Amino acid sequence: MNLSMPYIKQIGRFAPSPTGLLHFGSLLTAVASYCMVKQVGGDWLVRIDDLDQPRVVAGAADAILHQLDCLGLHWDGEIIYQSQRSERYQEVLWQLQEAKLTYPCSCSRKQVVASAPHFGDEGPIYPRTCLGKTLDTIDVAFRLITKDEDLVFNDLVQGGMAQNVAAQVGDFILRRRDGVFAYQLAVVIDDHDCGVTQVVRGRDLLASTARQIYLARLLGYPVPVYAHLPLALTGIGEKISKRHHQVDFSYVDAAQLIYQALVFLGQSPPAEMCGEQAQVLLRWGCENFCISAVAQQDKCIDVG
Repeated sequence: MNLSMPYIKQIGRFAPSPTGLLHFGSLLTAVASYCMVKQVGGDWLVRIDDLDQPRVVAGAADAILHQLDCLGLHWDGEIIYQSQRSERYQEVLWQLQEAKLTYPCSCSRKQVVASAPHFGDEGPIYPRTCLGKTLDTIDVAFRLITKDEDLVFNDLVQGGMAQNVAAQVGDFILRRRDGVFAYQLAVVIDDHDCGVTQVVRGRDLLASTARQIYLARLLGYPVPVYAHLPLALTGIGEKISKRHHQVDFSYVDAAQLIYQALVFLGQSPPAEMCGEQAQVLLRWGCENFCISAVAQQDKCIDVG
């Protein structure tokens, strides 16, 4: 043991969007992130990702917090709301602008699609139409200038990953034309400010990870460890979402859901624990969770 190495407290987080109640897919993320960080004596934070206000469902944030409480997933510290952090996001955007790492863009999505020479991992690659132009900074988006280089990282579930952000995504948006800060900017700042060391989430967000690492490194932030979980699919192979299966505690037992989540994640709780209380199951999960047992591939599940 190297006694000179400083102890770094592990911090995990769960960041649901309040566009509806939790569903089984989001529950998987909550259970895995909770068990992983509590296993090493860390803190588990909850952040409400409510940047996109038109999509927010009134009362959904409070309902989600109530659901987590019913499931025994108790968080540490205060709840963070992205909608209350605009000044902080603007501060960092100014920092990037002063370093000449961004540029304003007046192109609509329709114009980008029409002018893009090719498509990448998540749509059209922006051809830098506005780079070098002098534009009024009202009613414009701001894009981050990306470098043509491979970004390599290791995911605890999906393994070794690589992406050339410039070639496969392009100069991505940090603030939209309507003034809303982009998820990619907000999540990097939030995780840094809260000292997050572990990011556990669904595999559908894996394509965003290289952008977030790229931005974090530009800002001089430590990069968290990432684990992208397999997605829970319906019987016809669609990703379970809020429109497919929101968790309603009027007919679904919390402990049963925790048990199903642990099994889906490749853990092996004893069969006799199926009838235990949620807190007992979570305690078992925190003591026994093994990330190497989590499958890479998405799976179908019937959650009743």
